[in-house]
Amino acid sequence: MRLLTRLLLPLAALASCSNAQPAAQPTAQPAANPAAQNFPLPDRPVADIVTSSWSDEASRDRAGEIEAVIRLLKIGPGMAIADIGAGSGYYVTRISPAVKPGGKIYAQDIMPDTLARLQRRIAQDNLANIETVLGTAGNANLPAKSVDLALMVHMYHEIEKPYELLWHLHESLKPGATLAIIDSNRATQNHGTPPALLECELKASGYRQTARHKLPDNSYLATFTPTNRPNPAEIKPCPAGR
Repeated sequence: MRLLTRLLLPLAALASCSNAQPAAQPTAQPAANPAAQNFPLPDRPVADIVTSSWSDEASRDRAGEIEAVIRLLKIGPGMAIADIGAGSGYYVTRISPAVKPGGKIYAQDIMPDTLARLQRRIAQDNLANIETVLGTAGNANLPAKSVDLALMVHMYHEIEKPYELLWHLHESLKPGATLAIIDSNRATQNHGTPPALLECELKASGYRQTARHKLPDNSYLATFTPTNRPNPAEIKPCPAGR
């Protein structure tokens, strides 16, 4: 289960009915990528997945977490947003109203049991603009050119194949799309990612950092835009000590 629904336990400390429609079934896992052997693995520890949520939802609501994220990322009507590692659904269920009318949410996870529980939540709350997607460690499996904003909240340090995942994510981003990553400034084995290491790994995967916002309790929000996607065999893993 993922440490990822969540902007910040820090923020909390400060700063998916009778007429309900069934949630969309998760898409099938993608076929094995024949070029997967060409992607490097990270030169750093990968944290274990230990839970499907970052903190309890009530305290996060009281801290105004969602409002802060919506403001910083300028989330609004008509946007298509992917929560990669959606977990128990804290983000997708709250962002769903913010993108209406005309917007869509992709709730993605790699854990089938987690995704099944999220589907039940989405159906119970009658959130018709959320679609669940089952991915893998190396491919979020989102539709091509479908996403204005991709979110990764307190989960980047748990991705087993970050270079492969980020490489495939290029295919799903619309022109001008943003990738936003929220994490803690600490070693990956301690469930965080040092900002310099994150920027290095994203740059190696074909992304340019556009902003970084300091958040409470040694956490941050970094945004990126896609640039030229590299040849997988030419990606060099960043040293863990960055």
